[in-house]
Amino acid sequence: MSEEYRRARRIAYAAAFAALLAVASYVSFALPITDVPFTLQVLVVLLAGLVLGPGLAAISIVLYMVLGAIGVPVFAGGAAGIGVLLGPLGGYIIGWPFAAAIAGAFAKRGLALRLFGAALGIICVYAFGVTGLHVVQGVPWRNAVFAGALPFLPFDALKGVVAALIAPPLRRLAMQQEA
Repeated sequence: MSEEYRRARRIAYAAAFAALLAVASYVSFALPITDVPFTLQVLVVLLAGLVLGPGLAAISIVLYMVLGAIGVPVFAGGAAGIGVLLGPLGGYIIGWPFAAAIAGAFAKRGLALRLFGAALGIICVYAFGVTGLHVVQGVPWRNAVFAGALPFLPFDALKGVVAALIAPPLRRLAMQQEA
């Protein structure tokens, strides 16, 4: 298989995960105790890392961010525009390429290390997201943690487990098609 073909496949995988992240953005609902919506986006971010590896996963998330920033309605609930990235929830999105890269660093490891990588990715998302709530909205740190991280921890832990479990067969499938 030629190098150009492999490069084209990698670009297609990155685009596919950006599109999957956009679809996951529409699975969104509010929890009664916070203004931060529940979505499946963190699952896709972790999967991107664990399937594509750190570099390509980060590229796929940045592609998603660029699409949203230029006005394509890919953010949670169909939102779009640079204002979303600069708004109170933008910190979460800005943290996603880093989270995907962190999880991706553990992509070729055993289950325990993939789970560890997913956990580190989730911590990264929360670090950026809670900081965004604090800085943009002026929410005190304690309140930002209680509103922007703790209510989501059980859901995101489950997403991390699911991503760590289903990533290896997806990764093998992608690698088989490249061989």
